[in-house]
Amino acid sequence: MSNPGSHLHRAAEVTFKSIHPEQRVRYTEVATPQIVLRRKDKYARLLKRCEGIPPVRCAVAYPCDRDSLLGPIEAAKLKLIDPILVGPVDKIQAVADAEKVDLSPFQIVPAEHSHDSAQKAVAIVRAGEAEALMKGSLHTDALLSAVVSSATGLRTSRRISHVFLMDVPTHPNALAITDAAINIAPTLEDKKHIAQNVIDLAHVIGVKEPKLAILSAVETINEKIPSTIDAAALCKMADRGQITGAILDGPLAFDNAISEQAAKTKKINSPVAGKADILLVPDLEAGNMLAKQLQYLAGADAAGIVLGARVPIVLTSRADNVRTRLASIAVMKLVAYAKRIREAAEKS
Repeated sequence: MSNPGSHLHRAAEVTFKSIHPEQRVRYTEVATPQIVLRRKDKYARLLKRCEGIPPVRCAVAYPCDRDSLLGPIEAAKLKLIDPILVGPVDKIQAVADAEKVDLSPFQIVPAEHSHDSAQKAVAIVRAGEAEALMKGSLHTDALLSAVVSSATGLRTSRRISHVFLMDVPTHPNALAITDAAINIAPTLEDKKHIAQNVIDLAHVIGVKEPKLAILSAVETINEKIPSTIDAAALCKMADRGQITGAILDGPLAFDNAISEQAAKTKKINSPVAGKADILLVPDLEAGNMLAKQLQYLAGADAAGIVLGARVPIVLTSRADNVRTRLASIAVMKLVAYAKRIREAAEKS
């Protein structure tokens, strides 16, 4: 009689065969997992800087949809601004009723339509009744045409320009990109103003000596690429005191403006290369594509502000989330407050 235990023992036996790779595998050839860490929220620092500063009176032009009305109201709750709502009263009230919002704490200035709203909002600023301007649900062109009007607008000796203040998860600090929204094909003189506008903004948000990279496709001067010539001229302007408050270098390609390793590989010896706080782009197309690539491929957020007018201007986008809208308003508040302090010092 066979032993039943021996059958169980044989059934449990398993044969293993080792299969070796035909070629030696090196570690560098193996795809290793990558971990991307979201660094500290850069916009939280902006909101922190706003603490203790009184709310800024802000004219909001045509807040006639959900986001353009709730954005400034949320900012008012956070004591960032004291909004003046400018637009058709029935439309503004209809949005408020749909969202169950009480408008009684806020001043409403009646206007017939979007263009009338823009003109009246600008007039409120010109009269000194508001320190900032904010776009509602009207087209950007409608607001800016009222802003740049030579007779009734808000122009100064500076060229008006736009700055995206980007929070890129893989970058340690907020990254300013200019101009990606207003100046289509800026001249050298325009770029001088664009540079000074963004440098002044950097000082306001706490960057004492910003590093400004003037971007092109290459990092060498090439007469066939006009942006490299402009970059060299802007650097010389900074040397001669025509642009102040920052360290400028260019032309720089995007990789060696952002990456110290890329700059080192290309043997670029510069205090800006790999350490840029500001990216000044060749034209609107390049800047707009760069900003949107960072948003949609790198998970960045983009707060925006218009500078160079009498007051800071917030141009909101329908794609902006609440966090980005509040960050844009926080930047606007800091700029308006800095202007208030500067003007008070000049009068004393």
